[in-house]
Amino acid sequence: MSEGTEPKNLTGVWNGLYSYSSGLSVSFVATVIDSGSALSGATHEPNVLGTRPGSTLTAMLSGGRQASAIAFVKTYDEAGTQYYYPVSYDGVLNGDATEIEGRWRIGDGTTGKFLMIRSEGKAVAVEQKKRAKV
Repeated sequence: MSEGTEPKNLTGVWNGLYSYSSGLSVSFVATVIDSGSALSGATHEPNVLGTRPGSTLTAMLSGGRQASAIAFVKTYDEAGTQYYYPVSYDGVLNGDATEIEGRWRIGDGTTGKFLMIRSEGKAVAVEQKKRAKV
């Protein structure tokens, strides 16, 4: 049985985590809209740096995909302030389209890793594990 050649649509809610080389990790939630090769959407995350720690930061996503290669830029709504430069993400989609893993980069040279897991994919994986035990 062969799978279709059509890439899986990435539209949905993704839970993510990005980390700095210092070890600091920040969780985020991304709502992604997949329009063929174009990706757009929005994120929200806790403000762990900056002037209002504990508040929520929101950002817009804009980018694209080519097969399993994913690239997008996250632009914070508070762009232009000291801490909120646009962030470039480059990652790879796994085979069942439930995870994206890669690296992020800010123009000042700061880099780190990220992982995004599709919410419904997580539920499906748990359900498959439950069935396997029966």
